[in-house]
Amino acid sequence: MLLSPTLPFSSISVPTKFPHLKYPSLFLIRSSSSPSMFTTPQPKKVAVCGGGVIGVCTAYFLSKNGAAVTLIEQSSVACAASGKAGGFLALDWCDGGPLASLARASFNLHRSLAQELNGSESYGYRPLTTLSVSITESSSSSSSNRIGPVPSWVDGPAKSPRTIGSTDSTAQVHPQLFTKTLLSKAMEDYGVELVIGKAERVEMADGKTRGVVLDDGREIGADAVVLALGPWSKRFSVLGSIFRVYGIKAHSIVLEPKEVDRITPHALFLTYYPAQGGKPMDPEIYPRPTGEVYICGMSAQAEVPDDPEQITPVPESINVLKRVATSVSSHLVEGEAAVKAEQACILPCSEDDVPIIGEVPGIKGCYVATGHSCWGILNGPATGAAMSELILDGHASIVDLSRFNPARFASALKK
Repeated sequence: MLLSPTLPFSSISVPTKFPHLKYPSLFLIRSSSSPSMFTTPQPKKVAVCGGGVIGVCTAYFLSKNGAAVTLIEQSSVACAASGKAGGFLALDWCDGGPLASLARASFNLHRSLAQELNGSESYGYRPLTTLSVSITESSSSSSSNRIGPVPSWVDGPAKSPRTIGSTDSTAQVHPQLFTKTLLSKAMEDYGVELVIGKAERVEMADGKTRGVVLDDGREIGADAVVLALGPWSKRFSVLGSIFRVYGIKAHSIVLEPKEVDRITPHALFLTYYPAQGGKPMDPEIYPRPTGEVYICGMSAQAEVPDDPEQITPVPESINVLKRVATSVSSHLVEGEAAVKAEQACILPCSEDDVPIIGEVPGIKGCYVATGHSCWGILNGPATGAAMSELILDGHASIVDLSRFNPARFASALKK
């Protein structure tokens, strides 16, 4: 006989086909108002440290799959790279390398999440045509010199245009809106709790994780802890003793053109030759359905400050990006477009340029997800889904995590 969990225990009767039972009433199950011999398993408690896209995606999938999740963020959600990145997504640009399966799975998850969360309206999800274009900076004003598939708003001296991504293989999101939308869904529908505070250390006992201690003394008890701290991973000695994560500082500006309707959904990857000569640069331009145009580039390794709010742009790098905008389009020159943001963020990079995703060697129940470099927004969903499976099921099925296992660094240390 199958017992339906939706029925009160008192409504379940005992079959009468056992006449040899003298006291069948002894086999009646107690009313639901009394303690029951059948107890519902308690959800696994997981503390996720880091309110960027990796941490939020992990919290989202964990909570959706039944875990009781506390998300711990020092400053504010998506305050660092997840709020200042470009949000470019590519299906197959990582093919042939270790990120191939992760990127493909995540690109498809982005598509399904957009359907589930109305991403086109809530966080600017849309497919894109992506072009490679050569631009030579000139002291003269922009002049129409379009060749091939270059869109009409790119009226600067564009050369050698080439389509490198179609609406089937490239897309975009507004990364800050994506991250915040996902967290709102997780909090409203799946009970994720957000705690603002600085995670100080992982509490352990007998080699097992017991929770997280914050710098103000608060303790967050948990069966598992996920450290999704981006370039701030070095803050935790349990990670720093195994691998190194360094930071790449990337600059960006956000413009708002007067003639928004003239800007079509074409992402541009530029080979940009400065007027004074020298090595060409590789800035990128992403128009957004919000009416903004995002321009990024000028990246270099940098020290990671303790507080994400302390990251400030280098003025010369911002000026270069403004010159790029002027060279590419008359719609993006000063006066025709308002500057909405001048900013910088720090991208987390691992020693071998491969993300670090998995259980920390020697510490049962402590997990890490970091080192995603410039592909963090793309690979956030699949990383979060895989972490959820790893923590709740003991293994990930959406993508093979063996290549990303932090144990690869521990093995190298032993040699």
